[in-house]
Amino acid sequence: MGKIIFGPVPSRRLGQSLGINNIPPKICSYSCVYCQLGRTFELKVDRSAYYQPERIATEIEERIRLLTNKNQKIDYLTFVPDGEPTLDLNLGKTISLLKKLKLKIAVTTNSSLISDEQIRQELALADWVSVKIDSLVPNSWKKINRPHGHLSLEKISDGILNFAQNFDGELVTETMIINGINDTFVEIEKVAAFIKRLIPVLKTSYLSIPTRPPAEKWVKPATEEKLNLAYQILTEKYIPVELLTGYEGNAFGTTGQVEDDLLSITSVHPMREDAVRELLDHAEAGWEQVESLLQSGRLIEIEYRGNKFYMRKLK
Repeated sequence: MGKIIFGPVPSRRLGQSLGINNIPPKICSYSCVYCQLGRTFELKVDRSAYYQPERIATEIEERIRLLTNKNQKIDYLTFVPDGEPTLDLNLGKTISLLKKLKLKIAVTTNSSLISDEQIRQELALADWVSVKIDSLVPNSWKKINRPHGHLSLEKISDGILNFAQNFDGELVTETMIINGINDTFVEIEKVAAFIKRLIPVLKTSYLSIPTRPPAEKWVKPATEEKLNLAYQILTEKYIPVELLTGYEGNAFGTTGQVEDDLLSITSVHPMREDAVRELLDHAEAGWEQVESLLQSGRLIEIEYRGNKFYMRKLK
């Protein structure tokens, strides 16, 4: 099993986020065509226990101590793993343990299992929850998210609405817009009409495009014109909307253990070359650390939209 704790990493939504990788590599209920970690290894919808909540809490406490000694701040503890976080049978127990640390807790979910009442109750323990709504058109949903065969878009939609009605924290939505699939007026209008039903609980609706190498090479981000169309459609419905189309920045935290930091961060968050170099500078380490990881096959180099990215080899 891979690293459980990584970062902190700069988040466009959460500031400095200490990541919790509570799912082993690429176990998910979706195999999204735009996933920055590649195709799903194990497509499943049945929950399993992976890591003991006590182990996760202990590792987080140790990381916080290290970061505090280096005067690095943490804004959120964020469940954003290699796969879908709600597949973890211990998610609720882990969140309850972590709340004792007095830090805000965020969960980013693809929403696929949110029709389950137990999962909704566990998600409700968090302070901030992001739900994915890429398409409300069944064929497009299947083409973009490539869901497990037992999943139902209608049940997922109903689950999101039910969750919103009973959640006291900050709820956001995220929609990844892919060129030629869910970037039409009809597609966006359906998503906007649904998101409007989440008001007044909804804090923000984020519209995003792939900014890292996607699982499938044919995936292209929506054009500026289509992004503007989506923004205008949501705005006209009085939905609070923001675009997530830029790079997050290079403010990655380091513990001083350079190889561990690189491998833990890049297992869920591919890093651009300039971000890697900045992390090395902070740790007073040289590029030979990266060369060593590349030569051993533990790190791989990928080019995307004119930039080099570095990612942990997952399998």
